[in-house]
Amino acid sequence: MPEGHSLHRLARAQRRSFQGQRLDVTSPQGRFAAGAALLDGSVLTASEAWGKHLFLGFAPGAGRRPERWLHVHLGLYGAWTFAGDAQFAGPHAIGAPRVRLGESESAVVAADSGVVDSDLETNDAESGRYVPPPPRGQVRVRLVGDHGVADLTGPTRCEVLDPAGKLRVIDGLGPDPIRPDPGDRGREVFVENVRRSRTPVGTALMDQSVLAGVGNIYRAELLFRHGLNPWTPGQLVPAETLRALWADAVVLMRKGASTGQLTTMDPAHRRTREDTRYTYHRDGRGCLLCETPIVVGEMAGRRVYWCPSCQPGPA
Repeated sequence: MPEGHSLHRLARAQRRSFQGQRLDVTSPQGRFAAGAALLDGSVLTASEAWGKHLFLGFAPGAGRRPERWLHVHLGLYGAWTFAGDAQFAGPHAIGAPRVRLGESESAVVAADSGVVDSDLETNDAESGRYVPPPPRGQVRVRLVGDHGVADLTGPTRCEVLDPAGKLRVIDGLGPDPIRPDPGDRGREVFVENVRRSRTPVGTALMDQSVLAGVGNIYRAELLFRHGLNPWTPGQLVPAETLRALWADAVVLMRKGASTGQLTTMDPAHRRTREDTRYTYHRDGRGCLLCETPIVVGEMAGRRVYWCPSCQPGPA
């Protein structure tokens, strides 16, 4: 599942590719035909992410506030694939299936994904508008603009919301470290969310109502960087430690949103060029700081990684 930084990159890609354009919106697969009909012919006037959720805003005309939002959660198998003419600047693909440890936009494209062949793309001679080739695979939503196409396959959630519906989704999410945080409000909400229960901090970091956008990689790496054992009850984690963790998440995740790379290791700790993370998928290998073997366990149905020496358990 893509982590939050990839969704923010996806929102930016949609803005750059289609914002201000009147889009053809269809559902080649047919499962989203009614929703696509509500958006077809509208102008994309907004594109934003909150955590792992993408919101594309549509209005009757350019410069107007969105009246409808396409809400997408990619889940484990969802992906957007892009293609276009020489003027199109979108990425190739964002989402699953992914390079196992890359967790960046360098996706491995499956045979039944919606990616298209560039040699089949054309432009209408009369209008100059981009004409994409037929979709491949089970394309839930297709967006076609002036110079390119974006195909959505395999999402967990795909729905049309009014502005109130969008707010209800966001109200159920925790603060997003990548989004602007006026007055450190998000930081204090995060601290309160973790410290109000005995839920293990490792579980809390993966709870999207506590902290939006953090996935298994950021969870493991942030805990290591702050010496926190995943099983420590949230009530026992000092508020200042959580504030430092939030500040670290802001830096790391915004860097990921900027570069597309999920790198969490300080350069001074790298032994080889391949060293980019401290604990994630390093179980059985020696900790790069203390040589203690990294261990892995199961927490709320997901694997969690930690160093027993650098992250001692709660008393």
